[in-house]
Amino acid sequence: MFGRRWLEMTWQDGCFLHWAVNPDLVAGTLPERLSVATHNGQAYLGVVPFVMSDIRPRGSPIGLSFPELNLRTYVDGPNGPGVYFYNLDAADRLGVAVARRLFALPYYRARMDVTRENGAVRFKSDRRHRGAPSARFDATYEPVGDAFVPEPGSLPAFLVENYRFYAAGNRLYCGEIAHEPWTLREARVDLRRNDLFETNGFEKPADKPIVHYAEPIDVTADRIRRA
Repeated sequence: MFGRRWLEMTWQDGCFLHWAVNPDLVAGTLPERLSVATHNGQAYLGVVPFVMSDIRPRGSPIGLSFPELNLRTYVDGPNGPGVYFYNLDAADRLGVAVARRLFALPYYRARMDVTRENGAVRFKSDRRHRGAPSARFDATYEPVGDAFVPEPGSLPAFLVENYRFYAAGNRLYCGEIAHEPWTLREARVDLRRNDLFETNGFEKPADKPIVHYAEPIDVTADRIRRA
């Protein structure tokens, strides 16, 4: 059950980029107690750039904002289905340090730049974390379709309607979030560089991704706990 809603924030300028992969390729990368979740027999790897805006303890008038970029897949775990993160690159030195120190989560400090022009978003990331492998990302994405809310059971719902996440640091951790259902738009992307697959031990995909632009959404989050 979702506990005390500890943090409030808005997620904006988000894009979901997904590639279908063989479940066996994902299974070998997961920690104990997690198993691959599939849709019509396929596992998925997702790259998600977005901006976490106005992050603050619930009730506080003061917040901070920074971009984040993650590589993820979808799993079943001891607390239920959710997202498993391979990396969380962020342009926030303090937040990265706290997450790594307290939970050994796969956060990495990166230099990021997000610009907006004529409805398109350009998102650039260059990991600058000492001792970690380099990872660069550079893409421009923009919505091209009508807004829709994913139908339950559909592939878009499988890919985005996840309210629990797992990360394996010094042990398996779980966190929960809450928000209204996503409003998505089909989108196009100019993906100039994406090192996240190779950095995390996956081959670079040859096919084009499934792309969804995400409308801004207000989110509350519980504390991260042991799974």
